[in-house]
Amino acid sequence: MQTFNRADAINRLRSEQFDVVVIGAGMTGAGVAVDAAQRGLKVALIDAGDVAVGTSSKSSKMVHGGLRYLQQKEFRLVYENLRERQRLLENAPHLVRVLPFLIPLFGKDGVVSKTVARSYSTALRIYDVTGGWRIGKRYQKVTRQQALEHLPTLKVDRLVAGFLYFDARGDDARVALTLAQTAAHNFDTTVATYIRATDFAHDTDGRVTAVSVRDERTGEVFTIATASVVNATGVWADAIFSMAEQHASHRITPAKGIHISVPHNRLPADVAAVFAVPGDRRSIFVVPFEEAGFTYLGTTDTAYDGPLDEPLCTPEDIAYILKAANGSTTSQLTEDDVTGVWAGLRPLLAPEDGEKVKERTADLSRRHKVIVNADGVVHITGGKWTTYRQMAEDTVDALCQQLGRRTKCKTAHLKLFGAPTNGPVATPDEISLHLYRRFGTRTAEILDLIAEKPAWAAPVIEGLPYCGAEFVYSARHEMVTTLEDLLTRRTRAHLQDARATWAAAPDVASLVAADMGWSVEQQEIEVSHYRSLVAREFEAAGLRVERESS
Repeated sequence: MQTFNRADAINRLRSEQFDVVVIGAGMTGAGVAVDAAQRGLKVALIDAGDVAVGTSSKSSKMVHGGLRYLQQKEFRLVYENLRERQRLLENAPHLVRVLPFLIPLFGKDGVVSKTVARSYSTALRIYDVTGGWRIGKRYQKVTRQQALEHLPTLKVDRLVAGFLYFDARGDDARVALTLAQTAAHNFDTTVATYIRATDFAHDTDGRVTAVSVRDERTGEVFTIATASVVNATGVWADAIFSMAEQHASHRITPAKGIHISVPHNRLPADVAAVFAVPGDRRSIFVVPFEEAGFTYLGTTDTAYDGPLDEPLCTPEDIAYILKAANGSTTSQLTEDDVTGVWAGLRPLLAPEDGEKVKERTADLSRRHKVIVNADGVVHITGGKWTTYRQMAEDTVDALCQQLGRRTKCKTAHLKLFGAPTNGPVATPDEISLHLYRRFGTRTAEILDLIAEKPAWAAPVIEGLPYCGAEFVYSARHEMVTTLEDLLTRRTRAHLQDARATWAAAPDVASLVAADMGWSVEQQEIEVSHYRSLVAREFEAAGLRVERESS
């Protein structure tokens, strides 16, 4: 069984020959690695940063079909999304769970527009028929009082009734990590983070024979011998296209989406909700974080032409989300309520004719596309994380055809790493449930750490549920390289309450220092790097970084 260890992986990359190097360890790349390795290919999975460092840790964290795609008559896409949603619920039940969504209906003098009500009812009926029924529940109309029981701050003077339908939620970063672990532990894939692809080598026939890479942590340069490459780098795909084709590529149109977190007591919700944006043709989602005591809101969908490595939330983005929330509730949220922000980029396909996108990015298709180059490089672009498995299947089908391999995909019913194989796992107490929803069957290993050192059962960050043993376990077994990896992706502390996480960063660094091999000086560097991230994100959004003193 392959170990999930970066140093061991780099040694293998230097010395072994691979059938395929997958570049990009987000949802799609990790999914491709699982599929290819499961079919018997020898696979290496690399990323210039951490697992899921880009879009795959910055989504709305919903596994859904996409109601609005029905408006665009993308019926096949919705069907595919809902089918893949069900597979995720079955293959990773510890990470993906059913989530009800409320659509509040507002009107005047207790009456809602019949046209609006009929439009929603028709869309939800089609949604269920297209595949929503697979979840085991169908949409239903709810009364004004029932809607208020779910979201108590809805504006009662305008609220008439609502619709409740069912989709699912999932921690995007941990799903991507789990895919990488599945590839490594179950199928001997070599996974290495902070390894940047810089060039390709070819034989006399023009076929790729190696990938030149640079270790972003040490600066070491070396090559990985391979018979093929998959470009699964999302919004960075044009860079790999350009590298492979030796000319500039413009196949991707990035679109920025932002989210904000607020305390649950400022916007209480026990289900997700869909709010219309006043004066716009869009809506936002309001979603409760499980256990953490926070609610998050998003997303925007705007064209983006800034730096790909670190998209930032702006004051205008914040104002847009708050306007939508305050238009439907009495919470009267302000910038002072915001505890966390994140911005991600969707890798939308550019128009075929190369013209600049003029329409709203929200109206662009979320379909994916596989492009095969004669040199042995396969590119997967577009798509959305709900359908990562189908994207991976299509990609590896094309890859195997190019390599002359006759193999079939068998991932539709493949249980992911940590998923129970014999029904639900007992979670007798709150901490066990919290750990199970993040680590699945590996929860027992973390409880063993707590048994050895009971102090590790205590939460480390004020107001958040993450206990000391989680951080130690992740440092030992989840290819953590930086403090930022721990605070932003192995846990979601940074997204939920960045100020509390800022304050606790030295404690977390000290807790894992022995396992990470960090000196006191290195701990200070790690804390400084993380706090710089918080400062950049909050200052760009026009928010205070540190809490006001009481």
